[in-house]
Amino acid sequence: MTRSPHPLVEVHRGPLAESVHAGHAVICDAGGAVQQAWGDADAVVLPRSSAKMIQALPLVASGAADAFGLNRRQLALACASHQGAPIHVDAVNAWLAGLGLDDDALRCGAQVSRDKDLKLQMIRDGQRPCQVHNNCSGKHAGFLTLNRHLGAGAEYVEPDHPVQRACLEAFETVTDETSPGFGIDGCSAPNFAGTLTGMARAMAWFATAQSRSDAMSKGAARLVEAMIAHPEMVAGEGRACTRLMRAAREPVALKTGAEGFFVAILPQRGLGVALKITDGATRAAECTIAAILVQLGVLDAADPEVKAFLNPEIRNWRGILTGGIRPAPGLLAL
Repeated sequence: MTRSPHPLVEVHRGPLAESVHAGHAVICDAGGAVQQAWGDADAVVLPRSSAKMIQALPLVASGAADAFGLNRRQLALACASHQGAPIHVDAVNAWLAGLGLDDDALRCGAQVSRDKDLKLQMIRDGQRPCQVHNNCSGKHAGFLTLNRHLGAGAEYVEPDHPVQRACLEAFETVTDETSPGFGIDGCSAPNFAGTLTGMARAMAWFATAQSRSDAMSKGAARLVEAMIAHPEMVAGEGRACTRLMRAAREPVALKTGAEGFFVAILPQRGLGVALKITDGATRAAECTIAAILVQLGVLDAADPEVKAFLNPEIRNWRGILTGGIRPAPGLLAL
């Protein structure tokens, strides 16, 4: 039976909840079973960039990452929705150069850098944004590496291209579902649909990958290790993924996705978390993932880095505190 979205986050002004964000969230255990759910665990969703670890799996499992000598920073970047800061742009440019390629080989499209300093400097210098500034350029560098390894054609984002067929196979393997279809993501690659439980199950699969010896599991373990080792490459300074991974009491890999998606991989617990805010609000997705991880004991609610997403203040243009964002009643009560 389909269940309605569950109230997950409230936005308060003074004593009133002025807005409420609803959605769905699922925690799966090491066996892939649902441990806890809010809303509709079977909701069919597009995980958007939260699926980047899955899309990077063929890069490692195929042997392409080793064949081209990729390091952990590059593997983290393959899973990233990065800030387009110099640390990311320089790394992607160096990666492309190592393949004998340049910006023109990418198919993600040009995007203005999200790094304020670089963005303003480029405006002052009259420079136009390139594809390497796109938040998905690390994933696409991974696609190009796999593509070179496979010896396939240049249009690697086409749904029937060997690179994307490998991504679909990986997606259906780790979610343990047959995808009902796909949408084209902002970076032009197919984004495969599945249930929210399937995504939580996939994250639990990643969380337990180190206990298995097949090539795909070994690849998954390496990607998780890379994300945990290099949170600065996964998102960037000021971003929820990076800040919450740094603040965690134990190793955890976090990944946001557009339109209110968020996932978590908890290797020490063998748990996976996936959530979707139905109105697509990022602020609500960040608050919800923080609340779930606080309840699990992975994050400390009193940590200022956590409070920045769990209970952010709202101030008006004069700096007066007018309200705040907080988990809805019941979200923290597992």
